[in-house]
Formats: sequence, C-alpha cells, structure tokens
Amino acid sequence: MFKTTFFKSVDIAPLIVFRIIFGFLVAMESFGAILTGWVKKVFIEPEFTFPFIGFEWLQPLPENGMYLYFAIMGILGIFIITGFYYRISIAFYTLLWAGVYFMQKTSYNNHYYLLLLISFVMIFLPANQEKSLDVKLNRTIRKQTMPNWIRMFFIIMIGIVYTYAALAKFYPDWLDGTFTKNLLLTAPLFNCISKDSFIYDLFNQKWFYLLIAYAGIFYDLLIVPLLLFKRTRTIALISSLIFHLFNSITLQIGIFPYFALSFALFFYPPEKIRRLFLRDKEYITSQEHYNYQNRNVFYFLFIPFLTIQLLLPLRHHLIEGDVLWTEEGHRLSWRMMLRKRSGYISFRIVDRKTDQSHIYNHYDKLSSKQHTQIATKPDFIWQFCQKIKSEYADRDISIYVNCKNAINEKKHLIFIDPEYDMAKAEWNYFTHNEWILLHEPDKVFLKE
Repeated sequence: MFKTTFFKSVDIAPLIVFRIIFGFLVAMESFGAILTGWVKKVFIEPEFTFPFIGFEWLQPLPENGMYLYFAIMGILGIFIITGFYYRISIAFYTLLWAGVYFMQKTSYNNHYYLLLLISFVMIFLPANQEKSLDVKLNRTIRKQTMPNWIRMFFIIMIGIVYTYAALAKFYPDWLDGTFTKNLLLTAPLFNCISKDSFIYDLFNQKWFYLLIAYAGIFYDLLIVPLLLFKRTRTIALISSLIFHLFNSITLQIGIFPYFALSFALFFYPPEKIRRLFLRDKEYITSQEHYNYQNRNVFYFLFIPFLTIQLLLPLRHHLIEGDVLWTEEGHRLSWRMMLRKRSGYISFRIVDRKTDQSHIYNHYDKLSSKQHTQIATKPDFIWQFCQKIKSEYADRDISIYVNCKNAINEKKHLIFIDPEYDMAKAEWNYFTHNEWILLHEPDKVFLKE
C-alpha cells in the first residue's frame, strides 16, 4: 500500500504545468510590487523595517536597490516558466523571496509564507524534465514520469492549509458573522461602490455575511475531500473558482487566489492534465510500474517537512493565553483573514537617574501601516522598545507602554502591562511573554 501510494509511476504533466503557472505568478507578483508602489511603500519610504526577530541583520538594499532586487525576482520567474537553468533559478528565487519574507513583517500575508514553502520544495523536484529549455539545451534528460509522492505532497500541503484555516474559524465572532460583516464593509470593493447600489445593500444584509462566514468554514473543510473524488471534483473546482475569484475581487489579495487554484492540477488524473494543457500526443506510458526518483528527497525532506507543517500550527495550544488576544503562535499557522484588531499605544521614557519622564514621539518614525502594527502586535512593540533603548544607549532608562487593543471592534482592554519595564523585557518565541496581559475570552469579545 505504501509503495503503491507514494512510489507509483505517474505522468509528470501536473508538475510541469504547475511550474509554468508558478513562474508566471511570481513574475507578476515581483513586477507588480514595483509597478503598484508596494516596494516603495514597504522597503524604501520607511525609516526602518520590522524584520522577524533574529533577522535584524537583514535590511533593505540602499536607495533604489530594492527595485533591482524585485526586478531580478521577476526575471527569475520568467526563467522558471521557461525552465531555463531551472534549479539555479528556483533556488535563487527562493533565497531572494526568503529575504523579502524575513526582512519585514509589516505587510505579512499567509500566502507569502506558502509561496516560500512551495518555492523551497520546488528546488528538489524534477519540474524541468519536460517542456523546458533545459531539456532543449540538453542540460537535463527528458522524462515524462514522476513518483506519485510528488502529487501527494501538493495535495497534503494544501489540505493542511485549508484544514487549519477552517479550525481557526470556530470562535464566537466568526460564527455569529461579526468578523465577516466587518471584513465586507471595509473591503476595497466596498469603498468603491455607491451607497445606492445593490452590492452596498447586499453587504449590509445579515443573511449575506452569515452565508459568507459559514461558506468559508465549509469550503475550507470540504474542498480537499471533494476534489479527491471524481464524482464531486468538477463541482468542487467550480466552487473553488467562485470562492477565490470573489476573494480576489472583493479583498484584492494579490496572487493568492490564483496560486491556491493551481493546486487543483494535482487532484486530476495526470494524463488529463497533459491532454488539456500540454496538448502532447507523444506521451508514452512508462513501462516502469514504480518510480524511485528522488527517493532521498521523499524520506529526508517530504516526511520531515510535512510533519513540521502539521505540528507548527498547534504550538499556540502550548502557550498560555488565547492566541486571538496574545498573537503568540498566530503566524505560520494558517490563521487567515480571521479577525480585525485595533488599538492605540504610547511609550513613556523614564530617566532612572533623574526620575524625569517624557512621551516618546514614535509617529514621525513609522509609516501609517507600521503605526497600526505597532499598536496591535507584541513582537513589533518589543522590537520598537529595543530601538528606543539603543537610541538612549548612553543613559539608564526605563520604558513603559500604554497600550489597549480591541478584537473585531469590541471593548478595548489593556494589552501590555503598563508597569512592566520594557527596557528589561525579553522575547520568547515558544512561551508566553509575561508583559502581555491575559484576559478571559468573554471579556475580549465583550461589546463596548
């Protein structure tokens, strides 16, 4: 059973088509980031970025260097499409995208994380063994088959994403439609429509935002099982198209809807993918019943990688407090489009020698998006306190934070202990940070 499931020889067509789509999407993401001003807004205009803790050494290139950085990623996307020096191109792209991902988290998105994971795994897959310049230039041997575990990887990976996304939605404000209502009423599309329009009225209907809430849960829970079975596969694909196009139009979340749709390639019979996309009649069924190509990748990458992906989203259960409030364990866990967080913050500096204090002006040092993040994310707060501390390195100071947060426009509660000296605070990745105050869930979701 194990041998049949994972090492059966199958047509490589889904992986080849996925490579072409993947390359197209990352090229569009890279060039689009330049053209839409995203690179300028995130990397060039801010005085400093908020990298992942431990990656403070990773800083944007000076002046207009980040434009060149993203242009190179776009060109690498084209190389991936064409299969030109594929392994070098995908490896270099992964390295550069990892830099973008860890260099800043102000514009964190789950699909950036998924993109990083998939591009890393693609380094080790034979995605250039057909329909590639590498084959035409005799840089690699043409092969039309691959081991079935490669298909299984993509199916299991997207299954993990959707399952954890569904489970995270089982909390009061999702189940009663509070969050989906807030999400729809603040979506970019909503700001562009007239108050007299049908869409404006529709977005304000209780039945509609409840429909969206429960449709989201059922979609995430059922889409992978429905795609697995032939009888339900077509209706599942149509549902996916509707779901992701709706998200793309209303929420404007970049390439993610199309990236997620591309995983459907691995649910269909590989020969059908060849007929539909490659128009290749030269395919000859392999005489080899089993394919042990990349066996070491299966044992030493595939299994450990997916094991980590199964366990990592569960880490917040080992940390004291509710992740919806503390944010500890929120990232890397597929907790997507889950809540609206708002808050305000101020920093008070106390000179320990003179006992004099003043409010630190952080507004002039941050972009508008950074203002939002620093008021609601504990790691941003800790990092900014480290920056303040370095600015006052020649003085003995204490830093006290006045910060209140609200979840889904509910009651504002104290987020950071106002009596804790943040100049002495430490950051813990896998345990609760004692300077984050805990509240009972019924208080967090209590209306003003």
